[in-house]
Formats: sequence, structure tokens, C-alpha cells
Amino acid sequence: MISNEAILEALNFRHACKIFDESKKISDENMDILLQSARLSPSSFGMEHWRLVMIEDRDLREKLRLSCWNQPQITTASCVMVILAKTDDVSNPHYIRKMFERKNLDADAIELYMEKYSQFIEQKISSNSLFEWSARQCYILASQMALSGAMMGIDSCYIEGFVKDEVEEMLEIDTEKEQVALIMTFGYRLNPQPEKKYRLDMSEIVEVR
Repeated sequence: MISNEAILEALNFRHACKIFDESKKISDENMDILLQSARLSPSSFGMEHWRLVMIEDRDLREKLRLSCWNQPQITTASCVMVILAKTDDVSNPHYIRKMFERKNLDADAIELYMEKYSQFIEQKISSNSLFEWSARQCYILASQMALSGAMMGIDSCYIEGFVKDEVEEMLEIDTEKEQVALIMTFGYRLNPQPEKKYRLDMSEIVEVR
């Protein structure tokens, strides 16, 4: 198992890297680990609410940067990943059943899962908030990728500053089926990391009852 010290080292290594070293590229082996960390991410009901679009074309990156508040991460990072949140599949009975059936459950158990899922959607998730629900799952995936990257010495940055409609149109996303949740960039820092992380004290965020 990974030591406590190694975990803390990775957590402290991770920061919002604003400018990447364009001369340094993520190896195929490490890129595979990043993608595996995404594929193995947990999600509500195991629905895997995401799809990843990797932007490698340089011209497309330049255009994307303009829709991302001209942030330099988009054009300097080794990997730019647009994370899409599914809205159609996660309300489609055929997709939902397929995801439950792969668990090799008996028929009664599958029907129980289908019933519980339907109740959950009806009681807690309106049609307008399907995107928000799926987007929350995408953030779990993004955090798992960021931590996995940090453990390999790979820097990252979460990007929420973008014009959503422009990005979706640029990438020809069918917004009836999926929408952009966030953008992640990965690579290697050009500048030193800030010396200190500013966080609230543990006593301010943890309550024991």
C-alpha cells in the first residue's frame, strides 16, 4: 500500500498549474494511468456519467483558449481534456438496465435496482438538474485524475472559466445528450509551485459529534 507520507506529498504537490512547460510531454505510459484513473472513478449508481474529449489539434486548442477566457493552460498543457456530463443516457431505461445487468445480478435484483433508481430520479433529480447531477460525478473523476497525476509528478488544473455554449458548439456536442461539465489540463509546471497552501484549520472544517 502507499504510505501516508506519499499520500500527503502528492496532495501538497497538486496545485492549480496556470502555465505548463510546453517542451515536456506526458509519456504514453503515464497517460494511460491517467485515463485508467478516470475509467475506474466511482459514480452514483455506477452509471459512469461522463465522456472525455482529448483536444490535441493545435488550431482547435487556440480556438478553445479564446472561449476559456484566454487562459494559457489550454495551449501550454501536454493534455487538454474536456469532460462531458451525460444527460440522455442516465435517464434512458435501456442504458440504465445495461449498466445494472453487467453486475451479473439475478433478475429480481436488477428489477429492484431499476425501481430504486427510478425513485431516486423522480424524487431527487428533476429533468433540469440531470446535468448538474452528472456534472457532480464528473468532478469526482477529475479529482481522481488530478491526484493520480500528482502521484506521478504530473501537474493539473481544473478549468471552470469558459463560455459553455461556445465550447459545445465548437466541439459539435449534442447538448440533448451531454454537456460540458469542466475542462482539465495536465502537464508539467513551468514555474515553481507557490510555497504555501492556504487552507482553513482542521478544527474549522471538521466537527465531531
